[in-house]
Amino acid sequence: MRCFVKFFALLLSVGLAVVTTAQPYFTTKGKQIIGPDGTPFLMKGTNLGNWLVPEGYMFHFEQTNAPRLINTVFEELIGPEKAKVFWKKFVDNYITYDDIKYIKQTGANSIRIPFHYKLFTTEDYLGSDDPQRGFRIFDKVLNWCRKENLYVILDMHCAPGGQTGDNIDDSFGYPFLFTDSASQELTIKVWTAIADRYKNDNIIIGYDLLNEPIAHYFNVVSLNPLLEPLYKKITAAIRRIDKNHLLFLGGAQWDSNFKVFGAPFDSKLVYTFHKYWTPPTQDVIQEYIDFSNKYNVPLYCGETGENTNGWVDSFRVVLEKNDIGWHYWPYKKLDNERGFMTFNRPAGFDSIIAYTKKARSGYNEIRKAAPENRVLILKSLDDFLEACLFKNCKPNKGYIQALGLTP
Repeated sequence: MRCFVKFFALLLSVGLAVVTTAQPYFTTKGKQIIGPDGTPFLMKGTNLGNWLVPEGYMFHFEQTNAPRLINTVFEELIGPEKAKVFWKKFVDNYITYDDIKYIKQTGANSIRIPFHYKLFTTEDYLGSDDPQRGFRIFDKVLNWCRKENLYVILDMHCAPGGQTGDNIDDSFGYPFLFTDSASQELTIKVWTAIADRYKNDNIIIGYDLLNEPIAHYFNVVSLNPLLEPLYKKITAAIRRIDKNHLLFLGGAQWDSNFKVFGAPFDSKLVYTFHKYWTPPTQDVIQEYIDFSNKYNVPLYCGETGENTNGWVDSFRVVLEKNDIGWHYWPYKKLDNERGFMTFNRPAGFDSIIAYTKKARSGYNEIRKAAPENRVLILKSLDDFLEACLFKNCKPNKGYIQALGLTP
């Protein structure tokens, strides 16, 4: 009996050891991100830009650069009901399982998914006002990623009220989020709903709380001090529900200014910066490395790229030399080689681009700018939806190779 008791105690101790050392979720250890297998994980991948947050330049538009402005153009050209049909097909076609499978095949290990808060509200967006549509989209893509073992960061690219104050957050030209309590409450409501749904999902690395907050156009002296307190409020709300996932905090002024941060206030924080159109050198990111060394926290480059293949390669090497994971921007672009994939501009699309450049500040101007043949415009948009399907896209081999991946 005594031997049995000892044997049982041994089994129990081994079992407890397994439980206590198991690592089903991502976590941090000093300056490293630790994967579910308990080993350091260096993120390498891309952003699914333009999918759930359409951007004007991705359509070759100039001033028509935010989702609501793009939607207005489409409604003026083909009518509101056909615009809704376009957006629903756009969401279905732009990113499919084939895209996720291909990203994994290149050797990438993760992706970042920018999203708009409206997908989780009754506000009209991308052809629908169903508050569950965001979850349906996420469930689908997360299942694809789980099948391919491709990890995911969920990125609130557009927050209520606007966190940036420019086209990328689909705002009204000012970061009202920081001065509007109702917008902050809605931000927290959306994040906690997401956290509650996915708290036990370990294909998710974590949540990027606010993309590129507080553009440099505004009074940053008054706005910057409001950023970290809001991060703390969002974090506290998420942690009441989800203690498993990492939280990513971007600096002010396009995720570039870490001076807004004090000491870390959560054990699973990762600090993220974005870098575009700078020299691809160590000194460009040294201030972030100094911050990481000071507080013993991990760094992550959530967006970079939009440059030559040589630049892409050089900056990737600098990041990896400093153990900084990356997601280059973006995955797919219309008629452009600065991304993983490109697809051809459909016939007649130049007419849509030309329309966006015309004066349309009043109804008289809208009537004057209207195309002669709306049927051809609709055909061009339908062709766009077909062209963006994975089977009709072309890998940009030089770009992918510059990332150290395989086309």
